[in-house]
Amino acid sequence: MFVCMCYGVTDKDIKNAVEQDGVGNIRELRQQLDLGNQCGKCIQMAQQIIDSTIIDETLFKEVC
Repeated sequence: MFVCMCYGVTDKDIKNAVEQDGVGNIRELRQQLDLGNQCGKCIQMAQQIIDSTIIDETLFKEVC
C-alpha cells in the first residue's frame, strides 16, 4: 500500500527501514526515504507503521 503518494513510498519500504536500518521515528525515516516533504498527509500513517513494526514480537525475541 502506498503511504506517500507524492514520492511513491510504500508501507513495505517503511517496514524495511525499521527492520533493516533501525529506524525508530519520522526524523530517522526521512533521512532514509523521501517522505512528508510535499503535502505531509503521510506522516501520521508512517509513524503508525513504524510503531506497529517496532512492537512486532519478532523484533523483541531476545529481550526476555
